[in-house]
Amino acid sequence: MLIDIALDAMGSDKSPEPELRGAILACRQLPVRVHLVGPQDILRRGLKDMLGRERLPIEIVHASEHIAMDDKAAHAVRTKKDSSMRVGLKLVREKKVAGFFTAGNTGAAMATAKMVLGALPGVDRPALALIVPTMSGSPAILLDVGANVDCKPQNLEQFAVMGELYARSVLKISRPRVGVLSVGEEEGKGNDLTREAYALIKQLPLNFIGNVEGRDIYNGNCDVIVCDGFVGNVALKTSEGLTRLVREMLKASLTSTVTAQVGALLSRKAFNAFKRRLDPSEYGGAPLLGVRGVCIIGHGSSNDRAIMNGVRVAAEFAQAGINERIATEFSQRTPEPATTADSLGLPLQ
Repeated sequence: MLIDIALDAMGSDKSPEPELRGAILACRQLPVRVHLVGPQDILRRGLKDMLGRERLPIEIVHASEHIAMDDKAAHAVRTKKDSSMRVGLKLVREKKVAGFFTAGNTGAAMATAKMVLGALPGVDRPALALIVPTMSGSPAILLDVGANVDCKPQNLEQFAVMGELYARSVLKISRPRVGVLSVGEEEGKGNDLTREAYALIKQLPLNFIGNVEGRDIYNGNCDVIVCDGFVGNVALKTSEGLTRLVREMLKASLTSTVTAQVGALLSRKAFNAFKRRLDPSEYGGAPLLGVRGVCIIGHGSSNDRAIMNGVRVAAEFAQAGINERIATEFSQRTPEPATTADSLGLPLQ
């Protein structure tokens, strides 16, 4: 059976071409039916040009508006009621699709998901969970990477619970190691937020290893790294810049030093393998944990392969039943209700 996934066709920087090509790749390689959400005339023409007479399980759902990257999230969510984001997330709420993927405005996607889907019981603020490669060969989860720039200790406590469930359910890590991202490994290190979060998470029935530092994001010593969205987003953007730097420097070094044809071929293969391991397009997108439905958010610069993998992640997330597991976990707890102001959060643009 095909898994139905809604795809925001107007989200990425160069939309809708990457979305159209990504939908085609997804339907050719994955057991999915993609519902492209956006202006139907533009999408129909684009699909006809790319597909010709080929028939794939792709449907078009009309949305007359879209939210641009430079739109203010709160204003756009209130005023653009027929945006491709809102229409796609309504399909999730109405259970017409199993999940939703967008490479659009992160803040708007998070705010729209909270408004349309709502938060799971017991979850004050949803969090973006990014899968990152590590030196051990196994991926790790970093959260939050941009949904909430201001957090309270109990928010990080909830992030730890959701991230640990995600690591067990999707990454198949039997006993994930959970750490708080701080400036030192000692329990007393960090600011008020990390110290108080440390005390809360320490009491949870998790494999908590304490504070971890920036280098632990990629060395494989921790499976779930918890932080507020401000720190997480800075770490994410810094990592992206460093990855590009390393790739370009390595490429330049190989080009200038390899002269033999056989050596050049072997080096090219090694470089391509290295590039794929660090390529963000292979990871698809970051799930928004803690909402009543599957919402995956990708990078604005996503290419067709990143879009395809975003659809894949949405399908895998839905199949794993992560939301149901999070709801079950928090139903066994008695959290304090969030205030109206706190529940809104402050998403990044």
